[in-house]
Amino acid sequence: MTNLPDFFSKKLSLSSFGKWIGGGLGWALGGPIGAILGFVFGSMYDSMQNGEYEYKGFTPTQEGDFKVSLLVMIAAIMKADGRILKSELNFVKRFLLSRFGEAEAERLLPLLREILNQDLDVDEICEQIQENMEYPSRLELVHLLFGVASADGSMGKSEADVLRHICLRMGIRPKDFDSLSAMFVKDVNSAYQILEITPDASDEEVKKAYRKMALKYHPDKVAHLGDDVQKAAKDKFQMLNNAYNEIKQKRGFN
Repeated sequence: MTNLPDFFSKKLSLSSFGKWIGGGLGWALGGPIGAILGFVFGSMYDSMQNGEYEYKGFTPTQEGDFKVSLLVMIAAIMKADGRILKSELNFVKRFLLSRFGEAEAERLLPLLREILNQDLDVDEICEQIQENMEYPSRLELVHLLFGVASADGSMGKSEADVLRHICLRMGIRPKDFDSLSAMFVKDVNSAYQILEITPDASDEEVKKAYRKMALKYHPDKVAHLGDDVQKAAKDKFQMLNNAYNEIKQKRGFN
């Protein structure tokens, strides 16, 4: 396997993003995310200026839209404390490898490196994502961002603060944020927080909450974003099931 430092040092090639540009990027080619891509790819920027990639409002989120948005948000979290450590880069590399595989990580990492060199207006980027990305896809985006932020085994205050801010600006409901957070930051009530209920909920309320959350977090809702994103959503769904089973075991009901 290619080692991680070699992955990150690979030169960015516009041709390697042909799939995204040709069919995998829709709304991400406009607005502030499109501007970031424009500075990364000079020729793409020229085309945007000439109107070739004119931003025309809502189109369904495609795989490329999602992954570019993920990289921009990862960069925002990494830059939150004003410095980027080599250890952080290594954790992100491992995360991308584990989630997307070697071939895709080899393509994503150089793009992330270039995005890290850009000035990011997080609020404008989040507003673009909120306006154009379906809510289930935004939930999966946040789930992956929590995975990045906690990839080193802990989540710093600056990371937690910027992640909460990102979620607020992307229109993520507070209860959904707390549910996703509880999957990574554990305490005695985490299982209940994942189901968006309190420990004093009745057994019937627990069952009802599980059914509601199972619909919300079902992996089929992000199937259009590709197999690797759907696989990540299946992990989220399993965390929900684990929380429900934990409560059932403690309470002794089926």
